[in-house]
Amino acid sequence: MFPLHHLDLLWATQRLLGLSIATLSTVTHYGLHFTLISDISLESNSYRVIHHTAFYFGICLSMTLILAALLSSAATVRESQCLTAMGFFCFALAFCGLIPAACWRYTHSTEVEDSMMDVYDLVYEEVRRNASSFRRHELTAIHEAFLCCGKHSPFGDMANIESKTCPSGQVRDTGQDCLQQIQDFLKKHMDFVFTLLGITIGFTIYGMILTSFLWFSIHFSSNLDRKGKYILRER
Repeated sequence: MFPLHHLDLLWATQRLLGLSIATLSTVTHYGLHFTLISDISLESNSYRVIHHTAFYFGICLSMTLILAALLSSAATVRESQCLTAMGFFCFALAFCGLIPAACWRYTHSTEVEDSMMDVYDLVYEEVRRNASSFRRHELTAIHEAFLCCGKHSPFGDMANIESKTCPSGQVRDTGQDCLQQIQDFLKKHMDFVFTLLGITIGFTIYGMILTSFLWFSIHFSSNLDRKGKYILRER
């Protein structure tokens, strides 16, 4: 059998990872920057779909990891083959969800950034064309959330738009370009998400291997306990 303290540490780490993913998913879904862009984006923009999908995927993944850790912890204490098999199944289920998520992030590395910048471009250009009060309020909210001011535009001086929508006291010449600011913000966030994803994949694979060995250990241990025991019957 494996050292009990080693197994307890692994299952505690798995629960911590599950809670971390749930926290990150909640912050991403309800955070000001993300909800603001999601509310403004049009149905044709892919960001709203990505925004909701990422939240539900993260919550389901965290619940699966926490359940796998709890089942494996109980299986270690009770030496139950059934609980060990259920724990392995939960780890395998989490692994099947993690790999496509990592592949999607690799193959669509800029889709989230592009969709968010498209939303800003849409709002900015609508304000530039007709100075809609509704869109102007949305543009002001984006500037205040990302602490930026306008963007570099080929259409000439945008000082009139930016003076009405930028945070008070922020001058365009010293303010940050919003497209660059959004890109930098998302790059940091997605790098953190991808790092957590990689760590979770590693611990999930380790959990699958350990639960499989634990199952075989319990199985052969129970067989050895029965070996050599005889029952006398009357003739």
